[in-house]
Amino acid sequence: MKLAATRLFPLTLMLALALLTFWLERTVREEEIHPSLRRHDPDYIIDNLRSVSYDGRGAIESTLSARKMVHYPDDDSTELSNPRVVETKRDKPRTTISALRGALSQNGEEVFLYDKVLLLREATRARPEVRVETDALHFVRPRSLARSDNDVRVLEESRMLSGRGLEYDMDAGRMALHERVRGQFEPRKKGR
Repeated sequence: MKLAATRLFPLTLMLALALLTFWLERTVREEEIHPSLRRHDPDYIIDNLRSVSYDGRGAIESTLSARKMVHYPDDDSTELSNPRVVETKRDKPRTTISALRGALSQNGEEVFLYDKVLLLREATRARPEVRVETDALHFVRPRSLARSDNDVRVLEESRMLSGRGLEYDMDAGRMALHERVRGQFEPRKKGR
């Protein structure tokens, strides 16, 4: 028995030293992190933001604006106040998306809009204006794709559709509601 205890003592001591070293190394690393990275404080704020994307010919394709943009370095998140996206692609109807608040993806190509989201596609000669109302919308700028998993209401002239979940491909002009879809269609008045 005495022989086993004398053999275990050095192993136990080495294990204790290894654990102490691991703990000290973790403690020192945590102290090396800059205090601003441990707190959720903004590193920059931009008032009256305006970001413009151009197509290959130099024409404006999309504009993102916001009353205020706030960036946080601890999680690399970007919040927007009163965001507004305007799509002005050639040979496509102008589309405007606005909300009370929003967020940007880290690369700035995706916009997440929240609270009183309104998507407005302007009327063309062939089609009337379309209004989409929801509480949350995910917009992928390079693909002109709007998505929502929330309740959605689509208004076009005397027609109304509602449902849950939306995917709207603006380039293809195709809109789909995913579930619980209901519609209300009024006959067009004569003379239109």
